[in-house]
Amino acid sequence: MRQLIVLGFVGFLAQLIDGSLGMAYGVTSSTLLLAAGVAPAAASAAVHFSEIGTSLVSGFSHHKLGNVDWRTVSILAVPGLVGAFAGATFLVSLDGDAAKPWVAGILLTLGVYVVWRFLVLGGRRPTFKGRPPAAMLAPMGLVGGALDAIGGGGWGPVGTTTLLSSGRLEPRKVIGSIDTSEFLVAVGGSAGFLLALGSANIEWGYAAALLAGGVVAAPIAAWLVKKLAARVLGVAAGGLIILTNTKTIVESVGGSGAAVWVSLALLFVLWITGITWAVRQELAARRAETAAAAGVEVPVPA
Repeated sequence: MRQLIVLGFVGFLAQLIDGSLGMAYGVTSSTLLLAAGVAPAAASAAVHFSEIGTSLVSGFSHHKLGNVDWRTVSILAVPGLVGAFAGATFLVSLDGDAAKPWVAGILLTLGVYVVWRFLVLGGRRPTFKGRPPAAMLAPMGLVGGALDAIGGGGWGPVGTTTLLSSGRLEPRKVIGSIDTSEFLVAVGGSAGFLLALGSANIEWGYAAALLAGGVVAAPIAAWLVKKLAARVLGVAAGGLIILTNTKTIVESVGGSGAAVWVSLALLFVLWITGITWAVRQELAARRAETAAAAGVEVPVPA
């Protein structure tokens, strides 16, 4: 019982992060299950079954708050389902470890770009031109869905990173659309695991505990996305991308546990500094806009 309560709390925290920043539910939950000795396929299966419920509640919450671009969801979701089903079906025979450092390197680069893009704005407002083309969304859905099933998490890191770096959608709509389309990804992955593993080999209690915690957190996270400024969300999401992928890269090159923690600690300090800077710039921009509306000139710091 104690283990299920802990898992419920983990599900709450994982969904709070995922629903606010567009990633980390699968990675956080899978990591804990693996540490508890659950087999990789069984861990990913439990996470995906729980995500059917959490993503449904999260998507509904984001929709009610205006955080979803339904065109993006309509193009992205079905390829995501197909990719997740294929990834889940072949997980028992595939070794995704070899590809992890390369994928992490690409995502890390995009994460740095996302942070840079929002930090260099100064007092200016971020602008978002056009909408993501289907030629980008469909293959991204396939790859993201497959990686999500194989690695126990990947839909958010791939989808959120790619859409944020494209500069086509504002961050709250990127996060809301990725979280909403994740419902079909979870359905596809779950169907694949059910076919490959059979119901007897799925940890239903773990899935239920993660689901319970995640459902409570989903509306709170959607509200946070609605309220936070675009530049703050962008820096926060980009920093999380950098943190998670740096860990993967350091571990893949044989770095010790101490090296991993030192790297993450330094990056965490830089991440908080970046968020603080983004908040200061946002407040300065709002003061300038208020003053301009009142006919008073106020210089905005660069």
